Amino acid sequence: MATRVLMPKGSDTMTEGKILKWLKKEGDPISSGDAVVEIETDKVNMEVEAMGAGVLRKILVKEGDAASVGQLIAVIGKSDEDISTLLSPSSAAAPAKPAESKPAATAVAQPTPPPAAAAAAGASRVLASPLARRMAKESGVDLDRIQGSGPGGRIIRRDVETVASTRPLRAPIPIAPPTGPEFRDEPLTSMRKVIAQRLAQSIGPVPHFYLTIEVDMRRAKELRESANTLDPNLKLSYNDIIVKACAAALRQHPEVNASFLGESIRFHNRVHIGIAVAVEGGGLITPVVRDGDRKSLQQISAEAKDLITRARQRKLKPEEYVGGTFSVSNLGMMGIQEFSAIINPPEAAILAVGTVDEKPVVADGRIEVGYRCRMTLSCDHRVVDGATGAQFLQTLRQILENPVYLAF
Repeated sequence: MATRVLMPKGSDTMTEGKILKWLKKEGDPISSGDAVVEIETDKVNMEVEAMGAGVLRKILVKEGDAASVGQLIAVIGKSDEDISTLLSPSSAAAPAKPAESKPAATAVAQPTPPPAAAAAAGASRVLASPLARRMAKESGVDLDRIQGSGPGGRIIRRDVETVASTRPLRAPIPIAPPTGPEFRDEPLTSMRKVIAQRLAQSIGPVPHFYLTIEVDMRRAKELRESANTLDPNLKLSYNDIIVKACAAALRQHPEVNASFLGESIRFHNRVHIGIAVAVEGGGLITPVVRDGDRKSLQQISAEAKDLITRARQRKLKPEEYVGGTFSVSNLGMMGIQEFSAIINPPEAAILAVGTVDEKPVVADGRIEVGYRCRMTLSCDHRVVDGATGAQFLQTLRQILENPVYLAF
């Protein structure tokens, strides 16, 4: 009996996927479990596996085109089997039957890195991202002389930036007059489409308001340095400490650990912290550290690093980036002092974290060197009132300025 290959649903927000590459061609023999096609979802790239054996009889969606979730994209069957019924317009457009949709939705292998790197490697024998190649060309950096730090030794943006920043300055080169078109239009990726949709759902309908505090991070800095001295492999970051502190503060302020559901407000009994991560090539994904209030700093640090690394490689499983109850967005490592983040619905709040600045402060009537960090809480006013958000920030500041609380 012929087997349908359907566009799987990779996440709760996914409505369509893009065909990146067919791994088999029409006429190729197929065994159950073989990877048939690589798709781009709104979050990751992944391979879809065959749930039946036979021959790849028909490919219905070509590479580069999008298909709706549940749409028929290919048919596997016996070489002499009649598949005309499956190929009829009514059959191809009809939603999958419950019995068939379950295998298709679960027929997803571990996400794989974008195919652009492999294609580029085949062309020039250097594994590098398109952005890294463009930067190398513009700055005159030889990719053959760079050791990549990305997955599989792939050269990424920061590798080119590091080499470019250490090279001696060259004499200015005359710039040729511009040629060619004045602009180029690129179709939105699946991730960028979802970001655009969700931002419109958030910043428009959700009534945001913002509360900003400045936190004395001296003791948090001392905690970080002491922990990393005792265990160099730990590599505890400010973000790890802030995630843990947010989880502890949310336990004391459950009204902030909430979601707006239209006709009701859901107060979550568990604390799941989303960490906003930018991915190369554009886009944002929010892996979730679950039960952050129940985990030690060491556990959060290890888990967060693993999630962030795989998020940048687009290797997260769907269950690892859904279900957050509160989010943290940190741009401090980029030197941003203060900013306001947009809430990730249906969550009721998100914390935007700036850099830890070394600057003069007044303490006990004298000026001394201090370490300050500005944090802004974006709140959904339908759920969180001003006083409620302010009380949460007071607790968060108390924890960060006295991190001994994180031990309890």
